[in-house]
Amino acid sequence: MAALRRTLSSSKFEQEGFIVPCASSCAIRVSPLQQQQQQQQQQQHQQSCVVLSPVSAVVSQGFALFPLSLLRLGINNSSQGMADRAGKSSSRRSAWKRFPIVLGICFIVGVLLGLLTPDNWTSSSSSDTAKSGQDLASSDFIEGIKVENVASSGEVANALEETNSHINDMCKLAAGLQYGVTEVLEPHKLLIVVTPTYNRAFQAYYLTRLAHTLKLVPPPFLWIVVEMGAQSLETASLLRQTGIMYRHLVCEKNLTNIKDRGTHQRNVALAHIEQHQLDGIVYFADDDNVYTLELFEELRQIRRFGTWLVGMLAHSKSRTVLEGPVCDGEKVIGWHTNEKSKRLRRFHVDMSGFAFNSTILWDPDRWHRPSLDPIRQLDTVKEGFQETTFIEQLVADESQMEGRPPGCSKVMVWHLHLETVSGLPYPSGWTMNSPLSANLPLQQDA
Repeated sequence: MAALRRTLSSSKFEQEGFIVPCASSCAIRVSPLQQQQQQQQQQQHQQSCVVLSPVSAVVSQGFALFPLSLLRLGINNSSQGMADRAGKSSSRRSAWKRFPIVLGICFIVGVLLGLLTPDNWTSSSSSDTAKSGQDLASSDFIEGIKVENVASSGEVANALEETNSHINDMCKLAAGLQYGVTEVLEPHKLLIVVTPTYNRAFQAYYLTRLAHTLKLVPPPFLWIVVEMGAQSLETASLLRQTGIMYRHLVCEKNLTNIKDRGTHQRNVALAHIEQHQLDGIVYFADDDNVYTLELFEELRQIRRFGTWLVGMLAHSKSRTVLEGPVCDGEKVIGWHTNEKSKRLRRFHVDMSGFAFNSTILWDPDRWHRPSLDPIRQLDTVKEGFQETTFIEQLVADESQMEGRPPGCSKVMVWHLHLETVSGLPYPSGWTMNSPLSANLPLQQDA
């Protein structure tokens, strides 16, 4: 028999605020035993029903109202932020509007102060400045700076020049005392020494001797060594061991006449100087000459073009030949030569008897050169005329020359002609591959 449920009235539970989901009502009579069983089942079902107390009702109501409170809070914050931004933008606009007004007021105040400043203020400030300058000066210089009862503008100008000269002297003295020297050192000019060389028996001797001389020259200094055909390993090794700043160049021109070898090698160096715009004094120093250190000191005194005497030993080695300028101080007034075959030259100078400013090669506007053609030595002229044709491209006449040293009375370069017979073989690398035989052996004791 199927179990029947008796529907109880839910009015009592609804009055007390309880909600009990129960089955539908039915009007079937049952036995007392079944009635007792149905009552037990109803009690168990009542315990399992969901009970909503007043506290849970309040919580559920709070959860329902929470989204509304968040929405209200967001609206209030957004409205407040919009109000703040509007206030800031208005304050910025007002600040920009006030800026031109403040600027104009400051400008007007400055102009008024400049116009209305009394004269005694400026005179007192200048006197205070002069007083502070006098405190820094030494008593030896201040004694010579006294200007009293100046009546004319010429006297005022002379007084100002004298004062400026004393101030310059004081500045130089102060700079020297600061570093412990009595004279202010000026920067040296760059010396660019060009040396053409080629393989021969005395090449190592010449280059080594010249390198030892150049190592004694104060910097800045650049040694340009030019070889024919290719860079020899022997020359490259020697240059690395000198400790001198150098550039090893190569002349790759095919020559039919070896007498023009030095001309083309020097042209390679001139093109290198012009291309890199080296600023200094260019000097052609052959490797077989003998030089004094005084020569390199005089080179740094040259402004445009300098020249001096050169001593040469004649090929017969029986007499000495002097060639170069005759000077009155630094002014060239004539020339001296002992070779009759060269009297037709315009300038009687040896290749090692002159030097010039390198900017003449690459800055023609500075020296007012009439031609923009590159300055090079010519191989089309007669032997012995390369020097004069080259100098004619650098200067117009003797008025643009400087005799070094003043008076041109010292010989600072010697050309001695120490070459041996041409074609003399020399060992590769300037070292002996096999030991020499002892043609005088030591006598052994018997």
